Amino acid sequence: MAEVSVEQFAEEAAAWLAANAEPVTTVKDDGEIIWGAGEFRVSVFHALSFDEEKDLLDRIRAWQQRKAEKGYHAVLWPQEWGGLGLSKQHARAYRQLERGFATPGGHECFGVTVGLVAPTINAFGNEGQKRRFLPRLLTCEDLCCQLFSEPGAGSDLGAIGCRAERDGDEWVISGQKVWSSAAQFSEWGLLIARSDPAEVKHKGMTAFMVAMDTPGVEVRPIKQMSGGTSFNEVFFTDVRIPDDQRLGSEGDGWKVALTTLGFERDHSASGGAGTKAGGTWRHVRATARAMDVTEDARMRQRLMEDYIHTRVERMTNRRAADLAKGGTPGPEGSLGKLLWTEGMGLMSDVVSEVLGPRLIADSGEWGTYAWGEHVLGAPGYRIAGGSDEVQRNIIGERVLGLPGEPRVDRGIAWKDVPK
Repeated sequence: MAEVSVEQFAEEAAAWLAANAEPVTTVKDDGEIIWGAGEFRVSVFHALSFDEEKDLLDRIRAWQQRKAEKGYHAVLWPQEWGGLGLSKQHARAYRQLERGFATPGGHECFGVTVGLVAPTINAFGNEGQKRRFLPRLLTCEDLCCQLFSEPGAGSDLGAIGCRAERDGDEWVISGQKVWSSAAQFSEWGLLIARSDPAEVKHKGMTAFMVAMDTPGVEVRPIKQMSGGTSFNEVFFTDVRIPDDQRLGSEGDGWKVALTTLGFERDHSASGGAGTKAGGTWRHVRATARAMDVTEDARMRQRLMEDYIHTRVERMTNRRAADLAKGGTPGPEGSLGKLLWTEGMGLMSDVVSEVLGPRLIADSGEWGTYAWGEHVLGAPGYRIAGGSDEVQRNIIGERVLGLPGEPRVDRGIAWKDVPK
């Protein structure tokens, strides 16, 4: 579409939203949460049954496809892939407008599909792969999961051992992945596998797009302490996939993985009310007001610590987005990821002090016991997307230029590394 001003775009988008969605009735005009209205959502990970989670994803798909009729599902993406090809300012304006309307909310599978895998395919896929995958992923006609971590290769992703062996025009995949969010609902998985064990560990990997219904793929959900089964183990037993599902060149798996993880650590689009994983500052403030603790000097100090952290996180993410200049996020995203996980931990601490026994006693009181899902889920994001320790190493080595960590496996073929 021709370039339009942000103001004109926002006016048209607001009219479309008003015609296609109901206004939010759980917040005031200034964005403050109306205590007791609607559902109180502050969970980090979903604690839903299989059918409930599938229903949520179906509603998210339907909303994404309705937006796709006008290109609002992909404001930044080029028109050839169904987007509008507009600026970050346009995308930010649309996100702000959509927060004022009741939509299905968010889900990690949606974020992985649209925010991680689609941009990675755009970076590494050939033209045929882009035509095949991008339109369907951006509209969520197909959902995708990450097949990265393994039982012995989580934070040290370079140590993966899931094998990919070439057999003519096909690859044979054998091994296991773990912590694969929403694998049980996904049509596709982005897989990083070991294709050359004679190479050093970061060079002998290759990336693939794997259809999750391929014979030999088995998904086993993992029960979490927060109550849900968002995570999964995925097993591959002599899974055959064609070479045209290879993403990037043979041996480029580490580059593909770093690109995907860069998008995962980029939280420049986060910070909005309503659908952010784990809740927002507004949820904390509303809870403190309902518990009548906002006049207590110590609690006011703690609340302001949380508010300041939220603001610093948002500004840091905005700066990282500007540095990326629309391209692949760099190591600056690690700082945003650290701030996000630390912020969720701080939010847990502050809310625990605000609620006291109400946090662990299910009295039926709105907006109290529900915080338990946040407290139980927040520690998980200290590991997801690369542990906090890995983020600090990235910042130290790739941002500050400090010497790398000593590694006993440097320069050694993966097959010769003690395991």
